[in-house]
Amino acid sequence: MNHERAILHQRRRRRFRVRKRLRGTSERPRLSIFRSHRHIFAQLIDDATGKTVASAGSMDKELVKGISYGGNKDAATAVGKAIAERAKKAGVEACALDRGHCKFHGRVAALAEAARKAGLQF
Repeated sequence: MNHERAILHQRRRRRFRVRKRLRGTSERPRLSIFRSHRHIFAQLIDDATGKTVASAGSMDKELVKGISYGGNKDAATAVGKAIAERAKKAGVEACALDRGHCKFHGRVAALAEAARKAGLQF
């Protein structure tokens, strides 16, 4: 088996293992985090209706001005603050953290901590 395909297969298994325990509701949506090498994105998803309640990313027009590079902890902190503010504007106080296939470390942890400090409860 190709090594790259094996890595993708492991990531897919990890993602399913994390997400099988999480379900986003209208009161407590799922905070899904996606990170690439150059950017990081976060979405609040209501799985009952299949709708995105709020979203933020390092490529947003408001955030890109204050970020020099989208693939570091500073960008993740800015995205965490932005998603918490947009969640409050949408009427969401608490959420369930969906880290996907990533460890709770580095940029993912920085985003989560910034969202917690801005008032979003996990």
